[in-house]
Amino acid sequence: MQPYAPNWTHVTEFVMVGFVGVHEARLLFFILFLTMYLFTLVENLAIILVVALDHQLRRPMYFFLTHLSCLEIWYTSVTVPKMLAGFMGVGGGKNISYAGCLSQLFIFTFLGATECFLLAAMAYDRYVAICMPLRYGALVSWATCIRLAAACWLVGLVTPILPIYLMSQLTFCGPNVIDHFFCDASPLLALSCSDVTLKETTDFLVSLAVLLASSTVISVSYGNIIWTLLRIRSAAERRKAFSTCAAHLTVVSLFYGTLFFMYVRTKVASAINFNKVVSVFYSIVTPMLNPLIYSLRNKEVKGALGRAFSLRSWKGQ
Repeated sequence: MQPYAPNWTHVTEFVMVGFVGVHEARLLFFILFLTMYLFTLVENLAIILVVALDHQLRRPMYFFLTHLSCLEIWYTSVTVPKMLAGFMGVGGGKNISYAGCLSQLFIFTFLGATECFLLAAMAYDRYVAICMPLRYGALVSWATCIRLAAACWLVGLVTPILPIYLMSQLTFCGPNVIDHFFCDASPLLALSCSDVTLKETTDFLVSLAVLLASSTVISVSYGNIIWTLLRIRSAAERRKAFSTCAAHLTVVSLFYGTLFFMYVRTKVASAINFNKVVSVFYSIVTPMLNPLIYSLRNKEVKGALGRAFSLRSWKGQ
């Protein structure tokens, strides 16, 4: 928090410095992140199209997967294009208005919270499929799936309202340089000349509530799944049942590991450069890896992709 002085002017625009010290290699970083961004778009669009076109994947598990893929596209698109513009210095690429900064933070938080709840809904789907297979059709009907997905998006949308409102009540009177590649809460709080105690506490409690609520559903679901698998006598059947969860469990481990590290803390700014690396991992790397994980660890998705490319090759002959 910066000490307030009555003669300071209020900030109307921020400058995001991005990655300090990479000026000479900015073209290399631009190409790297652009490649990752395009790869993320192509992968997730492929998942969406394959699930939509392959009738064998028209099941609740893949319904949630398409929502996750749509979310990943938007999640990276909130931050990466602006970051790329900053690397090239095009049209004031590092500058962002006060309203634009809060909007970016709102959308990023909304999508991050929604992903937590979507992953929890996917864990519940796997729990019912493995632990109560005879009741799966009744408990996870299409109507239930639609309601669950809508609830995930709605609760995710509500999540950032109070934190962003409190952020909008803070005074920013200089300096206006954000030591990050997007408008994240911690570097913004470091620039405020208001008392950030309430805002910092609210961010902590909201983040903790989202992570604990969703991770509790996931933990309970997988606890029951493991207990059910241990009671299956056939090792082959156990492997077959667990293979349907392996991709989701890997995605959950990657996503929640970084989020717990980044946001369930009370310090405004600690090890900023290391935080940037972690932010790159969960905001850019993880959305790129998720479709790969699902296509490599899930035989049904892998088979559907194979059929799609085989059909395309056959039609091209």
